Amino acid sequence: MKHKTSISSKQPDWSREKPVTGKYEPWKRLLRSIRRYQALQNNGGLLARFIKPLTVLQHRFWSVVCGSDIPVNCQLGGGLMMPHPTGIVIHPEAEIGPNCMIFQQVTIGTGPLPGVPKIDGHVDIGAGARILGGVNIGEHARIGANAVVIRDVPAESIAVGIPARITGPGKAD
Repeated sequence: MKHKTSISSKQPDWSREKPVTGKYEPWKRLLRSIRRYQALQNNGGLLARFIKPLTVLQHRFWSVVCGSDIPVNCQLGGGLMMPHPTGIVIHPEAEIGPNCMIFQQVTIGTGPLPGVPKIDGHVDIGAGARILGGVNIGEHARIGANAVVIRDVPAESIAVGIPARITGPGKAD
C-alpha cells in the first residue's frame, strides 16, 4: 500500500520556513540565520567576509533563544519545520532532506554504528527521539516520540520504541 501525501520528499517547500507577520516563531529566525550564513559561505567575496561574523552572532543569539544546538554548517534540506525547537541537537555532518519536521528534544548524532544519520525527505521526527549513528531514514518515514533509532528505517515506515522497531506499510518482513 502506497502512502499518500501531498508533501514532496524531493522538492523543498520554502514557504514552510517563511516567517509569518505578527507570529513569534524563533525557529524560523534560527533557520534564516543558518541559511544566510551558508549563502555567504558559498558566495564568498569581500562583503561576505565582513557580514559572516554578524551572521554567526545572530545564529548564536537565536540558538540560545530556541535552546537548540544546530551548527551553521549543517546540511538541512529546505522546508524544515521545528515547531518546538527546544533541545534539538543535530550533528554538523548529519544530512536532513527537504520538508522534514523535527519536534523538541530530538538528537541526531553519532551512535553505535560508525557515521552520522542520513534522513531523506518528508520525515517526521517525534519529541524526544534519538537517531544515532550511520543510519538511513527513508522518505516519508515517521519516528515516534522517544524512539531510539540505531538501525535503518525503510521509506514510508514508522519506527517506535527503545530500541526502535519498524512498523507500518514499509515494514520489512
